[in-house]
Amino acid sequence: MTATDAFTRAFFALPLGTFTGRADDRRYVVSRQAMAENKSHKLVAYELGGGDYISLNLYQTRNSGALLRPCEMPTQKVVAFVLALTPEG
Repeated sequence: MTATDAFTRAFFALPLGTFTGRADDRRYVVSRQAMAENKSHKLVAYELGGGDYISLNLYQTRNSGALLRPCEMPTQKVVAFVLALTPEG
């Protein structure tokens, strides 16, 4: 499995809507949305009791597959977050 496959598998395993979860011993409130007939996805996470913030868009394309577009942060940060994130409850 490639790193891209691992990321997309982890991303799509996350629930839609708003939920709490843990990543790297931090707690977050996370919101995942699917838009444009599931061709566009958005994830936003805020650390509870801290200042960390994650924001990304993921686009499903016919020719290129999944295109990840982090919002004003390094790709590595959002990939590591999604791979580490475990929803609570």
